Order: sequence, then C-alpha cells, then structure tokens
Amino acid sequence: MRINRIRTTALAATALAAALSLTACGGDDKAMGTKPAGAAETATPAASGTDGTAQQDAPEAGAPETQTVPTQGKHAGGNGDNRGKKPETAPNAEAAASIPACTPKNSRVKVSSVSRPINHLLLTVTNTGSKDCAAYYAPFLRFDDAQAVYPILDDSKPQSVVVLSPGEEAYAGIGLLGEPGENEPVKSENLGVIMVDKNNKAKGEATLKLPAETYTDSLGFVTYWQSDVENALMY
Repeated sequence: MRINRIRTTALAATALAAALSLTACGGDDKAMGTKPAGAAETATPAASGTDGTAQQDAPEAGAPETQTVPTQGKHAGGNGDNRGKKPETAPNAEAAASIPACTPKNSRVKVSSVSRPINHLLLTVTNTGSKDCAAYYAPFLRFDDAQAVYPILDDSKPQSVVVLSPGEEAYAGIGLLGEPGENEPVKSENLGVIMVDKNNKAKGEATLKLPAETYTDSLGFVTYWQSDVENALMY
C-alpha cells in the first residue's frame, strides 16, 4: 500500500503546531486571505485553481536537514517568455547556497484540480519577486483545522532543490485518498500551505480555497517540490 512510502515527520508537525499556536495568540504573522477556486479547464492538467500571498512570515520551527542547491541551477519552466529559461551563467557554490527560499512574500501559491490521476490536486508556486528563489523540500499542508501536518511522500524527494527565476514555477502533487474502503473520507474546504527555508523551517503560510467536493483521508500525501508537472503527478 502507498502508506508504506509515506513519511510524516514529528518535526513537520512541530512546525505546524508552532504556526497554529502563534495564530491563536494573535501574533504579528498573518496568513493570507482565502480566494475562491477558478473555473474548470480541460486543456491542461490543472483544471481549476485558487491562489494567494501571505502578508507575514509564519514562525520558524522544525529542524535542519540537507538538500542540495545546484551550482548550475535547474530552473522549472514558467509561463510565457520565462518557460524553460535558465541563467546565462551558472552561479558559484557560495551564491547558490545563499539563494533565498520561495515564501508567500516573494511567490504565489495556487491549488488546482486535475483530471488525471484521479483523487489528486496540483500545487503550483510561482516566483513573483525580482530575484531567484528556491522551492525547498515539500510544503507543509493542513486541511481546514487539522492539527497534524499532511503526510509527505519521501519517495518523491528530488536530487536537488528547484531554483526559480522570476516568473518560473515549481509543482507538488497532492494525493487525496488511499485505497477505496480503507478509511472514511473527510470533506475539506480550505488548505493551509506552509513554505519552508533551506533548514526546513516554516517561513509563512498561504491559505487557499480548495476545489469543490475535495475529500481526504489518512492515506493521502504531498510530494516534494518538482521542476515539472509530470514529476509532481506521477505518484
């Protein structure tokens, strides 16, 4: 079963708990406002989506891990003229290590329904800033008022972090349900997406409106950030 490939870290749960605790205490950090889902499309895998940008960073939590930042940054394809764009010169190792994380302050996150595979959603993060940013690790997700972070699919970890130039995108797939009949699905309306930095610490939360009739169960998962849609939805 797919549940055997899923790793939900206690550290990720700590990050989510810290973010929820600050929100409950009326801290300075603010999650972004909810926006309605868009209309369905059939031309691309993402048929409907919602996006948003947080106002403040969430509190840092979790523990450092390691993920390689490429010295010749592999950039994900973006929209329009930015699709497939790569830097004219490769950054040196010191410059690569200093690439800031993609956060709700310098990027936009959108959730979309897809026609294939079934029971999946697609997360897209777009660099809306003026400088490169890195989509580190996997996003921490929470559906509605869940107190635990959504399981992260460890098998989806890429060889290196995805670095985005302005206007470029990275993707994460969300598996919603396990095998039919194994768990009782729960309907959800909102999705919290917590971005992390190179130390896998929370750096801000975006709150998105989920597509209508979104159901999840305990066997769902989210992938690490990927450079293309196909890799994000292959699990």
